[in-house]
Amino acid sequence: MATPTQFSLNDDSVVVIVGSGAGGGTLANELAQKGINCVILEAGKHYTQADIDNDEWGMFNKISWLDKRISAGGWHHTKTYPGLPAWIVKGVGGSSVHWAGLALRFQPHEFKTRSTYGEQAGTQVMDWPVDYAEMAPFYDLAEKKLGVTGTAASGLPMLPENNHYKVIAAGARKIGYKNIVRPMAINSQAYQHRPGCQQIGFCMQGCKIGAKWSTLYADIPDALGTGKVELRPQSMALRIEHDAQGKATGVLYADKNGKQHFQKARIVCVAGNSIESPRLLLNSASSMFRDGLANSSGQVGRNYMNHSTAAAASIYDKPVYMYRGTSIGAVVADEARHDASRGFNGGYYLEGLSLGLPFMAAFMQPGGWGRDFTSAIDLYDHMTCVWVCGEDQAMADNRITLHATEKDQYGLPVPVVTKTYTANDDRLASHGLKQWRALSEAVGAKRVIDMPPYPASHNMGTNRMSEKARDGVVNRHGQAHDIKNLFVSDGSQFTSSGACNPTLTIVALAIRQAGFIENAMKRRDL
Repeated sequence: MATPTQFSLNDDSVVVIVGSGAGGGTLANELAQKGINCVILEAGKHYTQADIDNDEWGMFNKISWLDKRISAGGWHHTKTYPGLPAWIVKGVGGSSVHWAGLALRFQPHEFKTRSTYGEQAGTQVMDWPVDYAEMAPFYDLAEKKLGVTGTAASGLPMLPENNHYKVIAAGARKIGYKNIVRPMAINSQAYQHRPGCQQIGFCMQGCKIGAKWSTLYADIPDALGTGKVELRPQSMALRIEHDAQGKATGVLYADKNGKQHFQKARIVCVAGNSIESPRLLLNSASSMFRDGLANSSGQVGRNYMNHSTAAAASIYDKPVYMYRGTSIGAVVADEARHDASRGFNGGYYLEGLSLGLPFMAAFMQPGGWGRDFTSAIDLYDHMTCVWVCGEDQAMADNRITLHATEKDQYGLPVPVVTKTYTANDDRLASHGLKQWRALSEAVGAKRVIDMPPYPASHNMGTNRMSEKARDGVVNRHGQAHDIKNLFVSDGSQFTSSGACNPTLTIVALAIRQAGFIENAMKRRDL
């Protein structure tokens, strides 16, 4: 076995990447394949596939980011999950370990929401500085990398249709839906040194066999294999330092023993997710950047989006066994279009999302008790389940801020995640639940139970792209408007949320960003 690459703390030629998930892990591998030296700072542990258990609560407690966070604002989390606003991973691979594998592209209009929807009172809806045509080739590269089923880029056939898929698809067709999809970054046959799916069903607990794409066992090992990357797990980034000219010089971090180190850098790329990335920039305030790094616009932490969501379970006379197969069943895409005649802007997907019995018991009715609750759980094997996933609009006051007094185990201010849904969100979610009920009843559902939304697992915005520096944090390449050698490389750079799951877009942006960084380094612009 090759000796792991190690870079000196004083090596100021390296690219330091904070985070190892879909953004950071992909970026590290893409840069390494181009011969660029990188150091990855990952706050969590380096779990292996041997550490992955087919156990919902066991893996939730093992890999989730459970450091203290505070939910605030008018959203449901303030009451239902006050200390867990987001369901993401703290570990090598980030939330690419947890995601269910659904790999959807943004639609063209979702890059241009301001142009499409017009001015929306109370929102900060804005067009991306890139469009679909520019992103399309990078989506192709991302689909090839991830092995997205049913795409020309991968050539992989679709996954088999399990019973959950069949029941939802039949109901969808009965009420007139036609666009039933399931592009999955889960191998339908061996691909990219990963095996084909065995339909185990614990996709969101980390794939035990590695059929689902994750940077944990795909991009990170490939990056390390180049000899160009050093991975430092249990290394919590505390602040980004800069010189007298305002150029980023490196990252101060704490190791697993709490000892602090400073890693010098030529370039710093922040990919810690839409809560930790703005938190790091805000914690890096200095006499030159009094409101935090890259924050001359005051937009760092603002415009937090996590999709407009709702959930429901439908119960039938006969068993469905939705848990047999991948976590995602059929995905109905007919409502993902923008159609203002429905009474809201943007669209949504009806995603058949299977929860195991332990999670269903916890999420269907938090703190549930009594016969109404238990009679539903008794029929768990007769259920289908949906997650309504719709476009969430940018709002300045939906944001990440630093708590004035409370500190975490690293001595950093605890992040406060403030979110209030709009009337647009409410109308979209209600429409989705109504359509799900019609779909379910069309194939014989006897009972449909609306559920409270889960902790947010799609977190976007907070360091958004903008054409003009006054409107956002980074430019069209994820490069900070204020600091040339500072980049944002995760979903926090999203200008809008789209209706789709964000991972494919995060990966496509990381591939694109790596090319930009390589060329800028060659030109000595960085």
